[in-house]
Amino acid sequence: MNMIGQQGDRLGVTLMVAAAVHAFIILGVTFKPFDRNRPDHRQQSLEILVVDQPIEPLPEDEKPDFLAQTSQQGGGEEKEPEKPQFEQTPEPIPLPQQVQQAPPPVQQERSQLTAEKAPRQTTPEPPPAETRPQPSASQLLASKSMEIARLTAELQRKTLAYAKMPKRKAISASTKEYKYAAYLDAWRRKVERIGNLNYPDQAKRDRLYGNLVLHVAVKSDGSVERIRVLHSSGHKILDDAAVRIVRMSAPFSPFPVEISKETDILDITRTWQFLRSGKLGSE
Repeated sequence: MNMIGQQGDRLGVTLMVAAAVHAFIILGVTFKPFDRNRPDHRQQSLEILVVDQPIEPLPEDEKPDFLAQTSQQGGGEEKEPEKPQFEQTPEPIPLPQQVQQAPPPVQQERSQLTAEKAPRQTTPEPPPAETRPQPSASQLLASKSMEIARLTAELQRKTLAYAKMPKRKAISASTKEYKYAAYLDAWRRKVERIGNLNYPDQAKRDRLYGNLVLHVAVKSDGSVERIRVLHSSGHKILDDAAVRIVRMSAPFSPFPVEISKETDILDITRTWQFLRSGKLGSE
């Protein structure tokens, strides 16, 4: 009975201890969702140990002959030391700033087909230069002779036309040569006489007066070639009356022999005055 009671006590104690351990584990451990976006703030530490140890100088027989990037002890079979040669790094090849990309094969085939279908433009060849035969010496002489003959005929024609042109002489109130001055004075007196007999009535009624300059071309037979008003009087009635008076005075006396030998037409320029007194005068 005692054995059975002791075993029952041990089992009960064991169960209580097991229950307490399970409760501690269950209640002490908690579960929490892990957030991947949340940064891990845990800091990792790095321990560095510095050892202060004096460096002993190397003996003379162990000093290196040359300094190299790595230890080469035991390498090579040369008895005398030789400075190692370092390979030079090749210089970088400069790349072009802009690399033209080749078109895809489909685009190349399309461009080739388009180039084959397009009509080829051919540059027209220039026409061959015509080779003109050089004229001979006889032909040159003949052409020069023809040109001289043409120029001579043209000169003769102009000379004949000039000879047939009427010879003109311009005279006015300032002309002092006797034969022309005498004819001009007789011509003036006739025009004044006809003008006073045919003075315009409207000019008398309206009391119009003024001066005008007339150019009259008289032929050798005394007829009038033309009449022009060079300077108006300011009144159309007086200008028209002066032209009409000259025409009424024609024909004039034919040229004397000494004038007709030299002149075919006399160009007479005179100033005519319609005075307040109702008379016609000349300067």
